[in-house]
Amino acid sequence: MTVNEFAARVASNLPYRPNHQQELLIGALARFCSSATPSDSVFIINGYAGTGKTSLTGALVKSLREARREVVLLAPTGRAAKVFAAHAGHPAYTIHRKIYRGPTGDLTGGNTMMQRNTLANAVFIVDEASMIGDATAEGGVSLIDDLVEYVFTGDNCRLILLGDVAQLPPVGSTDSPAMRPDTFKRLGLHVSRATITDTARQARSSGILRNATWLRRAMLVDPLPSPRLVTDGFDDVHIIENDDVADIIGECYRADGPDETIIVTRSNRRATAFNLGIRTRVLDFEEELCKGERLLVAKNNYMWSAKIKELDFIANGDVGIVTAIHSTEERYGFRFANVTLSLPDRDIDVDCRIFLDTLTDENASVSREQMQSLAEACMADPERNSPDLSWEQRLRRLRTDPYFNALQVKYAYAVTCYKAQGAQWANVVVDLGGIPVESQGLDFYRWLYTAVTRATRRLFFLNPGEMAE
Repeated sequence: MTVNEFAARVASNLPYRPNHQQELLIGALARFCSSATPSDSVFIINGYAGTGKTSLTGALVKSLREARREVVLLAPTGRAAKVFAAHAGHPAYTIHRKIYRGPTGDLTGGNTMMQRNTLANAVFIVDEASMIGDATAEGGVSLIDDLVEYVFTGDNCRLILLGDVAQLPPVGSTDSPAMRPDTFKRLGLHVSRATITDTARQARSSGILRNATWLRRAMLVDPLPSPRLVTDGFDDVHIIENDDVADIIGECYRADGPDETIIVTRSNRRATAFNLGIRTRVLDFEEELCKGERLLVAKNNYMWSAKIKELDFIANGDVGIVTAIHSTEERYGFRFANVTLSLPDRDIDVDCRIFLDTLTDENASVSREQMQSLAEACMADPERNSPDLSWEQRLRRLRTDPYFNALQVKYAYAVTCYKAQGAQWANVVVDLGGIPVESQGLDFYRWLYTAVTRATRRLFFLNPGEMAE
């Protein structure tokens, strides 16, 4: 199949007629996937909200499969992988699940080992690449470097990265390193890049995308204009106040379910307050943990999946539903619950132990210092380790200790924007209350753009103050 024939096939697999900018990108992708392009090549695509990036990717994936090319879809988080798979019509995996295999284990369980890429002539496509940082939180390992190593140790494989630089950059970064050509040029790779900015015709009637487009364009203006929200003339964008939240959330739950509704806020403290409010006022939950509870995994966990063939590990960002609560206990200064979790994104049930303290803790996860203290307590416990065991033997036992490896979880009804990034919900409530004018700079614009683009059907701005038109 020639390059032009492949480009024509991609265009024919689109659900609409491509605009000029999309036609140019299709041609560039066809050339990139051909034998004329060196195998050690990366294609970076920066696609803004509403530009048809998702549809283009789906058409590319379908065309590659029709051409009998191997395609591997990846994303930084479990929820993002689920969204990517649904849009592309092809299975998708988290980057960690695909390239790593289990921890080798320091006291905090962070080290991992690389898998081997055995594929040939495969096209790896990574969505939400703007979320990928230079290094993971565990031990300073560069996820970008490991991804590149994994992909290009395969035979004649190539890499496409899809992202949106208007979104929040990775935690601790001022920009998105995976969207910069120099990140890959330093690794000796050939880099192509494209930016698509033209809004697809079918997206122009959306108030959600109208707000996203205004925010994205405003970021390019110096000085930044005062933020404003566009609601007039759109039936998918609404302004609400504090007294409306419980009613709105309840209505969204009845219409679409809790799995399609989220509150996005700016801090773990505010997320905890919203979570507790929803549990009592909407769900009528009275106990700290209830059957049917939706929990958000706050840190990767490798132990509880070890005996489940279909599950490599439980990923940071995965959502679990409590289907049974077997017992609770307090030990080593922490409180735990033994539960059965259903992972709807994976259609798997897991019996595991969870930290109860993290449910309402204002930190993102258990601190390294706390994990170190827990590790030392577990290793020193004479009921679990006989006195004649060496330190190395105790360390090996720690890797399968059910207390040290308890799942770190949060309630999953309200999340910070960083936790929401990469995911989508039908209904999104964006908490804008109490944000001072002096904090409404470029970082705030990126935060708001990211929050707005999580919604697919209805968007609610909570307490926007003077931002609303």
